[in-house]
Amino acid sequence: MGSQPRTLAYARSVHPLLIVAAAGYGALAGALLARPAYRFAVPAGEPWRATCPAGHRLTGRGAAGWLGAARCAGCPPTAAPPRAAIGTALATAGCCAALAAAVGARPELVVWLLAAPVMVLLATVDLAVQRLPDPLTLPLAGGLAAGLGVTTLLPGAGGSWPGALLGGLALGACYLVLFLVNPNGMGFGDVKLALSVGVALGWYGWPAVLAGTFVGFLLAAGYGTALVIAGRAGRRTAVPFGPFMALGALAGLALAGLGS
Repeated sequence: MGSQPRTLAYARSVHPLLIVAAAGYGALAGALLARPAYRFAVPAGEPWRATCPAGHRLTGRGAAGWLGAARCAGCPPTAAPPRAAIGTALATAGCCAALAAAVGARPELVVWLLAAPVMVLLATVDLAVQRLPDPLTLPLAGGLAAGLGVTTLLPGAGGSWPGALLGGLALGACYLVLFLVNPNGMGFGDVKLALSVGVALGWYGWPAVLAGTFVGFLLAAGYGTALVIAGRAGRRTAVPFGPFMALGALAGLALAGLGS
């Protein structure tokens, strides 16, 4: 009993540092997303971009051709303003800081921080071209399931791995039904992303799955309504759903982390 107050005091003292560290990590990871966002942001059926905006071929060993700024080394520094990198850096930093603030120093936080840049990248691409690339959605679902499987073996884990797997299957099945009922209102990429969202939210139980899903639909409905009121879209205009699924997942994880 005597060591418990000291443990709690240490956790409180390290929490602000954890938030700052998570934000810094998110900023660095987000700054590298401009190039993959540019390369993936093409209409359905077209190959991923292989050249920079100036027409130079994007090359590099390993991930060098996929991470970094959209411009290549052969472009002058003023050829491509770093707005995209700044935007993704700020978005990823904010997501990571929010997750660290809500979840604290639990083992699953590592999984959330690794998944956050991928979710930001997916949201960015979906907003640009209403497409969720398979090279991102499918590995993300598998990575989350595997990462949480390892996490459940560590002391201090705050969730359930079977619950995560069931959440992924359940939410994926729900989105599949919605896709089959109205293919024009929801893409199959959303169904694949639902697997990842369901796994993440299911880790904390069914209330988190319901809360995150509800927030996602609510935000999407609000966004679509705002576009209609502004005269920028009609009632049948397709709305990119991925960003709102990501925000719903973030909200669900934050609420569950704070409440547990």
